[in-house]
Amino acid sequence: MSSHCGSSSVSAPPSKGVWSYFTSALWDYNVALVQMLALCPALAVTTTATNGLGMGLATTLVLVLTNAIISALRHTIAPEVRNPVMIGLIAGVVTLIDMAMNAWMHELYKVLGLFIALIVTNCAVLGRAESFSLKNPVIPAMLDGAGMGIGFTWVLVLIGGIREILGSGTLFAQASSLLGPHFQWLEITVLPGFQGILLAILPPGAFIVLGFLLAGKRVLDRKRAERRIHSHGELIVLQ
Repeated sequence: MSSHCGSSSVSAPPSKGVWSYFTSALWDYNVALVQMLALCPALAVTTTATNGLGMGLATTLVLVLTNAIISALRHTIAPEVRNPVMIGLIAGVVTLIDMAMNAWMHELYKVLGLFIALIVTNCAVLGRAESFSLKNPVIPAMLDGAGMGIGFTWVLVLIGGIREILGSGTLFAQASSLLGPHFQWLEITVLPGFQGILLAILPPGAFIVLGFLLAGKRVLDRKRAERRIHSHGELIVLQ
């Protein structure tokens, strides 16, 4: 599993600055839409935008903490045992977050259930630890983890939001009960009286929404590339 995760991860490009470790992970190296990792939680828990947000934030916290710890210990971890050590560290962080969510976000914890513990086996987490954190200082590693996590979170929220609107006509339903009373402002009834499309909240609906998102990203990337080529050509003519 570990070797597959490491080879599947896409390392960030040569950086123009420390901040680019964060920004490049949001779109160009997105965990779900580019690296195609962590699709199990992306499809399984995103029946609502609230579930996607909770799972995304938990994964982001795991990525930031594990990247920082593994980067800080990178000179002391022997290459022969790096995979067991990294898995042990990731498992320890996930266990602490799992216990914290059970204590302070129990309703959300009951909804996400086993998928919180399964973050340990998430190829995105182990892949970033092996391909990036073991080779870079703590600050870039934390920025990389934050970028990868937030990039993963917005995809989860978008998939969950689309499925929730099509399935029930609401957005961020039960946010106050799952995430806490401070999130009540997120609860929106987008389509009052809408009966909903059952397919949207079933597993096939997740695959359909993800397929449209992948297609949309490719179209946008192609247009961006064409604009860059056009602008570059104009610069050459002017010179």
